[in-house]
Amino acid sequence: MSILSIQEVSKYYGDYQALNSVSMEISKGSIFGLLGPNGAGKTSLIRIINQITGPDEGKVLFDGKALAPQHISRIGYLPEERGLYPKMKVGEQIMYLARLKNLDKASAKKTVREWFERFEIESWRDKNVEELSKGMQQKVQFIATVIHKPDLLIFDEPFTGFDPINTNLIKSEIRRLRDEGATIIFSTHRMESVEEICDDIALINKSHKILEGPIKEVKMANKSHNYIFEVAGDFNGAVPNGMQLLEQKSKEGITTLKVSVPDDNTSELIKQIVSNQQLISFNEELPSLNDIFIQKVQAV
Repeated sequence: MSILSIQEVSKYYGDYQALNSVSMEISKGSIFGLLGPNGAGKTSLIRIINQITGPDEGKVLFDGKALAPQHISRIGYLPEERGLYPKMKVGEQIMYLARLKNLDKASAKKTVREWFERFEIESWRDKNVEELSKGMQQKVQFIATVIHKPDLLIFDEPFTGFDPINTNLIKSEIRRLRDEGATIIFSTHRMESVEEICDDIALINKSHKILEGPIKEVKMANKSHNYIFEVAGDFNGAVPNGMQLLEQKSKEGITTLKVSVPDDNTSELIKQIVSNQQLISFNEELPSLNDIFIQKVQAV
């Protein structure tokens, strides 16, 4: 079931069309990667979901109902451009933002304490935000985004300013939030992070949605029909007609072959290899999301 249904949404800024009949379904309890190059229309869509602006055409349904102001309390948004008060103490600021999200004082105190302990930042409570590093400020803003336990979380480039250790920490927290029932929209240019944590993706380019689906299905739909074989010793044979040996390299007694198999019928090739030497392994080579991203964007 979808928590967010975007139906034929278009958005104009004067004569410029930022979104052109964009539709997508975001399933409950999933991590959804919203991808696209700069200027593609991602930010316009995020602003519509947050009701900062509205669509000029089409509609958005939240949990089966027309998106409305009362849904704001069920959404948490971490924008790419951060917005903390630099002169305000960390603890006071998180409490203030928690109360704005309709948490009562006792619940807010309890939740703030839990997050400070989880991130091991209790010692920051009485520091002004401006005293913190960019990465530390990012942790504070992350807490402010999730503290009211929203049903839908939107993270726009959430790893900016983080070192690898803290990046992994935030990835773990995003997965945990998903496992506890939240739905996450994750917008980033870091394709390796998308591959690691997202369940489904959509790619927007030049105001149009050009791709959507579960990551595995997207990869299968864009595969190159290339296979990687490992054999013991040297390979001195030939591949069957209709196939093409793209690459061959040997190391430490093992030869690796990359073969194009247009019809995906590898049985003939395997039969030919094992008749002469030992086959160690073979796997289909699937494209990375980065390769698919570049291919799709450049094709439009």
